[in-house]
Amino acid sequence: MTVLTDVKTRWDRVAQRLRAELGEDLYTSWFARMEPEELDGGRLTVSVPTRFLKSWIETHYISKLQKIGEAELGPLDSVHVRVRMRAGVAARPQAEEAPAAAVQSQAPQAHQVPVIEAAQAAAADRMPQLDPGQTFDTFVVGPSNQLAHAAMCRVADAASGAPISFNPLFVHAGSGLGKTHLLSAVAHRIRERRPDRRVMFLTAERFMINFVMALRQRDTLAFKDQFQAIDVLLIDDFQFLQGKTMQQEFCNAFNALVDSRRQVIVAADVPPAQLDSIDMRMRSRLMGGLVVDIELPDLETRRRILQSRYQTMLKRDPAVLIPDEVLEFIATRVTGSGRELEGALNRIAAYQQFNQAAVTLDLASLVLRDMQASPDGSRIKIDDILKIVGRHFNVGRTDLLSPRRARSVVVPRQIGMYLAKKLTARSLPEIGRRFGGRDHSTVLHAVRKIEDQIKTDDKLAREVALLIRLVEQG
Repeated sequence: MTVLTDVKTRWDRVAQRLRAELGEDLYTSWFARMEPEELDGGRLTVSVPTRFLKSWIETHYISKLQKIGEAELGPLDSVHVRVRMRAGVAARPQAEEAPAAAVQSQAPQAHQVPVIEAAQAAAADRMPQLDPGQTFDTFVVGPSNQLAHAAMCRVADAASGAPISFNPLFVHAGSGLGKTHLLSAVAHRIRERRPDRRVMFLTAERFMINFVMALRQRDTLAFKDQFQAIDVLLIDDFQFLQGKTMQQEFCNAFNALVDSRRQVIVAADVPPAQLDSIDMRMRSRLMGGLVVDIELPDLETRRRILQSRYQTMLKRDPAVLIPDEVLEFIATRVTGSGRELEGALNRIAAYQQFNQAAVTLDLASLVLRDMQASPDGSRIKIDDILKIVGRHFNVGRTDLLSPRRARSVVVPRQIGMYLAKKLTARSLPEIGRRFGGRDHSTVLHAVRKIEDQIKTDDKLAREVALLIRLVEQG
């Protein structure tokens, strides 16, 4: 067995080689806290302070570590990475305690270990403010969502240590079609039936906020460590993950979880291939799992959704009385998402209560006059809108999709975006892509601008109403 003092002396040269070959950022993130422990018969043992680092290094850098170690320490049969005892970490000097140099404090860190342990424990038990009504029992299953529902149930009911059928699981759908409901249902089911499995549910926005807070508090180690303590990670609204650093941090956590065979479920409004703001490698990994979509509900599913929402409404307020024929009218008229159906139901119930009037078909028709009227609305295509708008305003398709800012082009383009949002189930990012590669904020600005103008401009309102009829008639 080589004397430990001798190994530590030569380890400085190993560290220098690692820093030179990997670069300062990678070295400080993954190797700055590594220490040599023993060199015995060609077996090198090194230690790191957390299981997360151990798993990541064994998965991604063990060959590199052995190759560089042999250059300085002689032939090695293997390199073994272990997690140090906590007491050992607390006693280490400042220079070895510091994580990534770009974001970590240079002040003494002897107190950091209990902080990290507390963060890990909190992360393992952390549950979001879940909607108690968003469970599998309240999710209405139909042809449009049955595959996504089945896949989520499989994940939620899996036992600890059981083989994972598909990882990651990626669910995409337009707004209001049930992605968040299914994610919440998974979290509820695991907490109730599989308490030995640790689950974390975050939105992409919350992930970014947590990372920024960790940077400000100079505590990115605790941020990284929280992901090693979970068995199932649920990420909602993934399309909003922005920034190269944020995406790299998520990619690190994602890879560590998937490589260690822990479940990851991601929800977004578009499939992985259309996540233009996400790094190609990340998109490729997402496409490597099971990708399922949720489509607009058919008529029968809409009926069942309305009945479910109406029964829930009656439990809160038995005075709400909506006839079956009005529920059927809503199911036929509103052909969008479950959220739109619920909104229509709430609107009619509110009108009844505020006006003390019985709900009739005529009243329902009046209250919902601005909602989608065509039962074929789900089949309206953006290409149809582009063609009809271009013909009406005598503007070529090429101009509508171009960056031209002339008013004769901008107004028809904005009206086209407004119609695409109102008459199709396409998301804002997808509408933007179909209108010449514009981002979702541009589409949102156009929709809001046209909405505001038609309230005060009668000519524009009549023009938009005419275009809606032309599009619906095909």
